[in-house]
Parts: sequence; structure tokens; C-alpha cells
Amino acid sequence: MSHEPTRAAGLARLDAFAPAMGRRYAAERNHDHGRAGEWPANVSALSPYLRHRLVNEEEVLARALDEHGPDRAEKFVTEVLWRGYFRGWLEQRPAVWDRYLAERDAALAAVEANGGLARDYRAAVEGRTGIDCFDVWANDLTEHNWLHNHTRMWFASIWIFTLRLPWALGADFFLRHLLDGDSASNTLSWRWVAGLHTRGKAYAARADNIAKYTDGRFDPKGLASHVEPLTEDFEPPLTRFGPPPKVKVEGEWLLLLHEGDLAIDHQLPTPPAGVIALAARDEGLAVPVAAFRRAAVEDASARASSAYGCPILRCEAPEAIRAVADRRPVVAPYVPLGNAPALPGVASFVRDYDAAIWPLATAGFFKVKSGAPAKLRALGLPA
Repeated sequence: MSHEPTRAAGLARLDAFAPAMGRRYAAERNHDHGRAGEWPANVSALSPYLRHRLVNEEEVLARALDEHGPDRAEKFVTEVLWRGYFRGWLEQRPAVWDRYLAERDAALAAVEANGGLARDYRAAVEGRTGIDCFDVWANDLTEHNWLHNHTRMWFASIWIFTLRLPWALGADFFLRHLLDGDSASNTLSWRWVAGLHTRGKAYAARADNIAKYTDGRFDPKGLASHVEPLTEDFEPPLTRFGPPPKVKVEGEWLLLLHEGDLAIDHQLPTPPAGVIALAARDEGLAVPVAAFRRAAVEDASARASSAYGCPILRCEAPEAIRAVADRRPVVAPYVPLGNAPALPGVASFVRDYDAAIWPLATAGFFKVKSGAPAKLRALGLPA
């Protein structure tokens, strides 16, 4: 499976998978058939494109709903909505992201200080635990930079409850190696498996379930027979999401494109005089992930330059934006928490889809799922 970091590749994958977004997806989505390096037939594998918005949620949902209708596409639509739920939930509880960063840093320091933990951690990330499925998945992750969603849940459960490793180390391992590594989906999915997101309810990886949904490819031994949800003395405050005021620009202005959002169908009334291409970060990332992000920024910048008939201004770091802008106003898509660096002195606008879905994510997913159809219809989708 090759994820080319372009919108054209994302649209080609969307075209290829659209016929399967209905009942076939509902029936087969939990199966991981293996064949690492090939496109899966039963899941979309669109997540790297959605993560960077080379393809956006609205066009993916529109395709599913147009071809299959709300009833048959319900499972696929639900999976797309989970992404919006996680982002909206984390945006309204930024303390959870700060806590993850602190726990990750403390766990990494503990690896340096504790020989036993270092040994167990290296065995896990290098696929040397002796648990057949886990070791294959660890190697698939580092070699192909993608895993099936069901597999991610099994992997996280084994990491936390069988190997007894800190959950934040596992979340960090994923975030550094996944092409679709998303701060909200990744952090909150690991917390969900651990029993921290939905308090008192953890996810147990069972050998029979793994065998069933991997076509009998694995027979894992020694998995934890009982999982006890993790606990924490922490209640994140809720700060309800309110989109920033509409951006108003006069005269020449510049559009900044960053790794967090590379869609160019922006919601501003006049075309930009130039496009600032902010180089994607690469610190701590696996080489293919960093390369994908940098190339994705280049692809989006080239498309924007062509669409608006304006030059590309390249920028290597956020602190250099003002110098590149040369006193002209700079506008960018809103930066999802953790998915791109802070952008000092840059006005931002929130996508209509995010402004519709994120405020619903004040509690559990049900509020998003039940409220989404009306919001999607307001956006012109046949929900």
C-alpha cells in the first residue's frame, strides 16, 4: 500500500473505495486481512488524506451519502464523525493534551532511567515480545506507517494490560510512526482503550476475537485475562468551542498552508496575493511520516498557487512567518490542537464542518451522532 502525499492520490482512493462505503463496509470493516503494503479492500485507508485535509470530511461524507444513502452508509458516516468528535472533544478540553504531553515526557525519562522498562519498551517497539500478532503489527507500523483501526485497539490493549507499559509511550509510538497520526484521535483512542476516556470501561484484547477478525492468522498466547481500567485523579475543565470571529482582510493578504489543514477551498471573499508554504515539522517523526507531511505541504501549495495565480513563499518555521509576509496580513485555517505548531500573528478561520460538529462534542459520542444529521443537512449534505 502506497500513500502518495497528494490530493490526486486521495481522490483516486476515494473513487476506488466509494462503492464499498455502504453495506459491505458495515459487514467487513472489523476484519484485518493482513497483506501489509497493499490497499485493504474493506476499509477506506483515507485517514492520511483526511488527517492533513488533502481530502476533507465533507466530500467523503457526500460521496458515501450520495452513493448509498443515509441508512446503508450509516456505519461509514459514523466512523468519519468519530474523527470530528475526537477533535471537538479535545479542542474543548486542552488540559487533556497538556496532560498527555507531560505523561509522555515523564515516561520517556523513565525509560532512560530504568533498565527494565527500557528493555521491555524496546522489545515492544521492535516487535520482540513473543506475542505473535503484536510483533507483526509493531513491524507493520514501522515499515508501512499504517494499521487497521481494529488492530490499533488490540495493539493498545496488549501494550497497556499485557505488557504493562505506560499508555502515553504507546500513544507516542503511534503518533511518530502513523501517516495519519492525529493528536485528538490518537490520544483519545489510547485513553479510551485504557479506560480513561470512558471512565471505568477499558477495552480487552481477546485471543479468540483476534483470531476471528484476522482470519485465523494469529494465535496469541499470554494475553491478560482480566483488564482493570486505569484511573487518574484528573477532571479536565470544559471550555466550550466558539469559532473565532470571521476573518476580514483588506488589500493584499497571504494564505498560509500548514500540515494541520491543506485544503485550499477556504472561506474568504478575495483570493490571496501569495501562498506561504510552512514546512512541516520533522522532529521525532519517522522519516516516511516527515517526508509525507513535507510533500503534502508542497502539493497543496502548488495547487493553491495554480488556482489563485499567485506565488509560493516558502517558510521553514513559524517564527519566520512575519518576515516572509513583509507586513501583509496572513490568514490560515484554524490549527487543530497538537496537529500543527502555534502560528503567532496569524489570523485563522474555522471550517464550516468543524464549526458545525465540534460544539456537539461536549460529552460522549452519542450527542455528535444524533446531532450530526441536521448539521450535515445545513451544510448541503443529503444526511
